[in-house]
Amino acid sequence: MTVEKIMAIEETKEVATSLLGNLDAVKAIAAAFAIAVGAFGPAMAIGKLAGKAMESIGRNPEAASKVQTAMILAIAFTEAIAIYALVVALIIKFV
Repeated sequence: MTVEKIMAIEETKEVATSLLGNLDAVKAIAAAFAIAVGAFGPAMAIGKLAGKAMESIGRNPEAASKVQTAMILAIAFTEAIAIYALVVALIIKFV
């Protein structure tokens, strides 16, 4: 092999190494963005849900047990969406 070919191979290795380093950074940013967006929606929904539940209990205290049961169930389903976002973020980061 000539010196020029060896230099070209070494340069290609350096470029590939820098691209892989940048790929890890992009994956980290994408994972952070996925969990941030994925947690924002459920957080807003849980806050609104709890606020409306407290309002309805304040208006009709006799229905507190029914409202509380429905509220807890809805919060569990809403929180599952945040867990899905966490799974997606972990897949982006490590795969």
